[in-house]
Amino acid sequence: MIILAGMAILGAIVLGLLALVRWFNRDTLSKYDLPLGQRFSPADATAAAASAAAVTALNKRLRGASGPLEKMPWQQRVLAMRETMDNFFAGAVISSVVTPVDAAGVPAEWVVAPGADSSRRFLYIHGGAFMAGSPQCYRVLTDKLSEITNSAVLVIDYRLMPENSRLDCIEDCRTSYDWMLENGPEGPDAMAPKAVFVAGDSAGGNLTLALLAWIRDTQRAQPNAALALSPVTDARFTSPSIRGNLDSDVILKPLAKRLAWVPGFLIGLAGRYMAGHKASDPVVSPLLGDLSALPPILVLASDCEILRDDGRRYVNKAVEAGTDASLMLWDNVPHVWPVFYPDLPEAGEALEQVNLFFKRHA
Repeated sequence: MIILAGMAILGAIVLGLLALVRWFNRDTLSKYDLPLGQRFSPADATAAAASAAAVTALNKRLRGASGPLEKMPWQQRVLAMRETMDNFFAGAVISSVVTPVDAAGVPAEWVVAPGADSSRRFLYIHGGAFMAGSPQCYRVLTDKLSEITNSAVLVIDYRLMPENSRLDCIEDCRTSYDWMLENGPEGPDAMAPKAVFVAGDSAGGNLTLALLAWIRDTQRAQPNAALALSPVTDARFTSPSIRGNLDSDVILKPLAKRLAWVPGFLIGLAGRYMAGHKASDPVVSPLLGDLSALPPILVLASDCEILRDDGRRYVNKAVEAGTDASLMLWDNVPHVWPVFYPDLPEAGEALEQVNLFFKRHA
């Protein structure tokens, strides 16, 4: 009887703890799932067929590159992912001049399109799940951004996890922003830049949005505008599309599929482990912070990627706080599809919208 009573008490304690964990990880942001954002689809049947063919060809290439990674041990997978990302765009031809630079201790490179105004500066923060990516594999995109914004783009090679902490990534972004305000492609510049922009994709989108809040809070000179492509905004992984779009996200599925097996009440703990930091801290989950008094922000996302609702919730909360923010969604394209310009028609369409956005806020 004593044993049974003890088991009953233990069971009650376990159920109470599970209920407490569920309460702490409850989704309190569902009100920001609406409105849905501006949608972009092929104009007609011919355009839809061309888009479908391009996406199919790209997805086949992506699966061929990422497929072997799924069977690797985690540490080996990280190293292979870095190599895969760097090699995926090898051989791409760009028109910009690329110049390596030391941005106050952060390795970086200037990407400057022909005729671009170097007094207009653009900080780009690459993606790669905080563990991979480099300026090299983003040159097609940064080349286009330099061209369409008529600016010099500084692409940083911030410290990566797991060798470094998430806070190291954040510190490198802050250091680079301050350095860019005082330095251009030609060297130190006593004159303030004519215009400043910031952008990033995926993990880099997260770092971009966190950087904006820090710039505001420390009363630094704000950028004219910011762009976030398919950003991670909630390190707790509570957005509905994290699970809802798992099967349709060709790029992130190999990394995120493990979350599908994690019980919902433990997702927050998984997020803390993956972030290496308290997942509810706005420094790693910008969605959870104060989104008022930020510069104009454009968020782009794919309707079929797992991070769709991270972007949607961020924009809707920012608008509620009075920030000029907008969300644009594209149908049936992979995560951060603008990097696949010019292979995907939608990449060109997205860059046209980015061009219009930055021109409005030059």
